[in-house]
Amino acid sequence: MGTRKPIWVIFGILVIMAWVFGSAIQAGAETMNYKIYSYVVKDETVSIPDAEGHTVSLGVRKSFFVFENGEIATASQVATLDRTKMSGSVLVYTTLTFPDSSIIIFKEQGTMGATAGGVTGEIIKGTGRFEGVKGSRTVKVKYLPMEKDELGQKGYGEGTITYTLPSK
Repeated sequence: MGTRKPIWVIFGILVIMAWVFGSAIQAGAETMNYKIYSYVVKDETVSIPDAEGHTVSLGVRKSFFVFENGEIATASQVATLDRTKMSGSVLVYTTLTFPDSSIIIFKEQGTMGATAGGVTGEIIKGTGRFEGVKGSRTVKVKYLPMEKDELGQKGYGEGTITYTLPSK
């Protein structure tokens, strides 16, 4: 019976070592800082007669991303807006496409206008070198005055994508 205790101690040490060395170590979060330039390619807005200034819109924007490491990407954003007097909710899906055909798709939702709580976004899918990606993005955009014959305002701004990739 005196030899059982050392065996359990050695077994316990082996279990702990296997757990420490055998567990997959996730890489730390990566960030990609960028500048964004965007413009409207489609806008459909319908008035809802329940309240003054209530509209529901579907819009499509195209964007160009320039990352601080010199990489570039294009994006297509599809947005729905439910607003009363320019305040309300927004839902946006952004598909970011890189020159190597890898993509990252974001889903962002939140509020806009005078009582805006902001928009939060998460990565919902990645392909190519971004297969299995998880993360989020932040962006701050300013808009230029609308010019004649434009569907909507051009925007410019900057942001950060924070992400992790699965271990290989």
